[in-house]
This record gives sequence, structure tokens and C-alpha cells, in this order.
Amino acid sequence: MTRREALLLTKNGFGGLALMSLMGSLGCSQVKPGNIIKKLGPQLNLPHFAPKARSIIFLYMDGGVSQVDSFDYKPRLEKENGQNPYDKFKVEATQFNNIGTILKSPWGFNQYGECGMWVSDLFPNIATCVDDIALVRSMVSDFPEHTNANYFLHTGHGLQGRPSMGAWINYGLGSDNQDLPGYVVLDGGLIPPGGLDNFKSGFLPANYQASILKPGKTPIPNVSPGEPSKDIQKSKLDLIRQMDSSFVGKIGHEDEVEAAINNYELAYRMQTSVPELTELLGESKLTKKLYGIDSSNPHLAGYATQCLMARRLVERGVRFIELTCPRVEADRWDQHTGLVDGHERNAHAVDQPVAALLKDLKSRGLLETTLVVFAGEFGRTPFAQGKDGRDHNPSAFSIWLAGAGIKGGTIYGMTDEYGYRVVDKSTSIHDLHATMLHLLGVDHEHLTFRFSGRDIRLTDVHGHVIKDILV
Repeated sequence: MTRREALLLTKNGFGGLALMSLMGSLGCSQVKPGNIIKKLGPQLNLPHFAPKARSIIFLYMDGGVSQVDSFDYKPRLEKENGQNPYDKFKVEATQFNNIGTILKSPWGFNQYGECGMWVSDLFPNIATCVDDIALVRSMVSDFPEHTNANYFLHTGHGLQGRPSMGAWINYGLGSDNQDLPGYVVLDGGLIPPGGLDNFKSGFLPANYQASILKPGKTPIPNVSPGEPSKDIQKSKLDLIRQMDSSFVGKIGHEDEVEAAINNYELAYRMQTSVPELTELLGESKLTKKLYGIDSSNPHLAGYATQCLMARRLVERGVRFIELTCPRVEADRWDQHTGLVDGHERNAHAVDQPVAALLKDLKSRGLLETTLVVFAGEFGRTPFAQGKDGRDHNPSAFSIWLAGAGIKGGTIYGMTDEYGYRVVDKSTSIHDLHATMLHLLGVDHEHLTFRFSGRDIRLTDVHGHVIKDILV
């Protein structure tokens, strides 16, 4: 053939050669963590500046914890308990619009730590960690309904289809461990309203979406080889390699195909890394007791295992870990009725494990490089729904952050005397996302992806770093 014909035929061949080299490790049983793996990254020279955090653990409180029953003490609710809220302030329509009287908190509040932070009796263990916590009492959401509010919290957009915050972080920074995903969701038993789209990669390549680890002996389906011998598995993987390399050689660079190839490779490496992670080998009885893994309450024990696994994932370099709530015998934190029973069941399941996570990270020196975020999608009303519940309230709720770069013992923002609306330092979900990225060394305005004719980012065209809670 002529030189021109040869060049035309092999114009995509170099990509195919690289792919064959990459996929060749799939058929090899001796893949090492130090191997250089192709990364489909944004090539933005991230991080933009020196990061405080290396990893994030996001403790998602599904359903909306009541701020006036947890971290935002309002004595006026006690004084005016049972009175008509319409006589006291302007009442907005709620989702169910079954508006009852002003409802005081059923739990007592006390001040804790050197900072004197008020915490309710729902969280006696977290209360012992307040000097490491920055409490934001002025959060607001744009959505009063679970599904849209969950999309907003997780993706920065109230509609389905955008990349989740974990996917953005995985896209920007990747994982420090090539044998584990950069973005992991530890499934406590409840997938939030809005479903798995809360954890997807949206328009980003598919290899940036979450890998969901379920409780039990098989955290990931099909992670164990199904073939009777390594030779058979190697033959199958070799065939996949040949087919994919041929396809990419014909079409050139294609994110979707290369993402699938990366996922095949990661799945192979996870055959050994995931069992080692979930078997909790090397953890002492004292550590397990600290978290509550030995509890007779299966929900507490299950969430304790998730929190301990989150610490182990951080140790192994995973960038973003989210924990979903356990399935207690009540509806998540969404108590439209039965406030006392529902909130107590949920709090009992998460309080000890979360406090243990903070203390364990701190004792190992990991809290200095790990950001822990405790947040739901919105708050609850200071008046009752019916007689013994609280309806959704996107106009005010509390979250807290601890760890890397966070000024412990800090209280940021304020609500009115009823905890109904924010009156100082209103803080949006975009601000939270901007702050999380900032602590990872990423300027939220410059982490973008070209889609549908414009550069899109997690914070859209909004967001400011909450500087007052940072050291």
C-alpha cells in the first residue's frame, strides 16, 4: 500500500495500541495499586490551590431533621406551645397544609463544649464533639418537596439529570486509590426520593458516578468471579479487550466507550479490594464497640458498620463517601406524624456511630484531612402538622461540618425566634457546595464541563464560600 493509505488506515491505531496495553492488565492476576491507569479527567490542573481536605464524608439525613428539635434551640416555642401560629407570624402554605398549633420541642436542650453550643437530647453523643463542629443554622432550600430538594442537595439543580456533587468531585480530582472508586455511596437501607439519580454522573462520563456498596456479605453484585477458573475469566476479559480495542480503533476517542473500559478495569481490581474493605480485618474490639457495631439494635449496628467503613475508605484514598440512612421502623426523618417516635428512632441509629466516626478520625490524625458534612434536604415547621408531626420547611434548617479546614465550635447564621425563617446570613445549597469544593482545593467557578452549548458547573451561576466557618 502507499504511504498515504497506510497513514489513513492507522490514524486511530495509536489509541488502539494504548487501549490494548491498558486492557491487557485485565487478564493479569497481578495488577498492582501503583499501576498507572488512564484517567478521563478534566485536565484543569486541579487542585487550583493547596487543599485542606483530601476526602469528604457526607452524612445524608434523609427526610429533613427538625432544626428546632436538634441544633436550633428556641425557648419561645416552649412559652407559646399550643398557641395559634397565625396570631404570631405570617404562615406560609406547607406541602400538606394541615397546620396545627405552635409545637415546642419534646426534647430538652443543653449547652456543650467550650463553645457552649446548644444541642438537644436527641444527640447526646454528637454533643460531645461540638468543639470540632461548625454549625450552620441559616440553611435554605429552593424546594419544599423531597424529590426536587434531594436533587438540589445532591446535584445543585432541582431537576433530574445533573451530575451529583460526588461525581463532580470524582471528575475533578479522581481517587488516590486505583483499586477503589473515587465516589462511593454506602447504602444504609434507604435510597432517597429521586432514586439513584441523586448519585449518577449526569452528562459527565459514566465512570464518575457512584459505586453503591450495600450492607451484607455481598456489598457489590458480581464482585466475585463467577467463572470456575482464572483462565476462563482471563479468556472472557481478553475477548472484551479485543472487541473494545477494535471499536475504539475505528471511532477514535469516545467518552462513553472509554468510561466503560475504565469500569471493566476497576471492577476487576475491586475483586480483591472490596472484600478486604468490608471484612473489617484488623479492627479492634474496642473500635467496634466505640461505633456500636455490637449493639443489639440492628439499625444502630448497621449504621455503625457504615461509619467504620467510611473511615476505612478515607484511609484508602477514596475521595467522596456518602452514607444513606438506615431503614428504622419509622419513615426516615420525615415525621409528618409521630415526631417523637420517628426522630428518636432515627437519632438513636446514627448518634453514636457519627460521634464515633469523628472521634476515631481525630485520634488517627485523619480529621485534619477529612471533611465530614451532616445535612438533610430541608428542615421542619415550628408548628405542628396535625397534632404530633412537623411539615416540610425549606425556609430554615441546620447542618454542620467538621474536620479539614473547619473552625470548630463555630455557629453561623441565625433564624427568627421560632426557627421558622432565616434572619441572618442566609446560606444556600450552592454555598455549601462551593465551600466543600474550596476545602478540596477547587475553585467552584472553574470546575466546569462543556454540555449543551455552555460550560456547566456544580454551583451553576451561584455560590459563595462560607468563609466565616473556615480556619
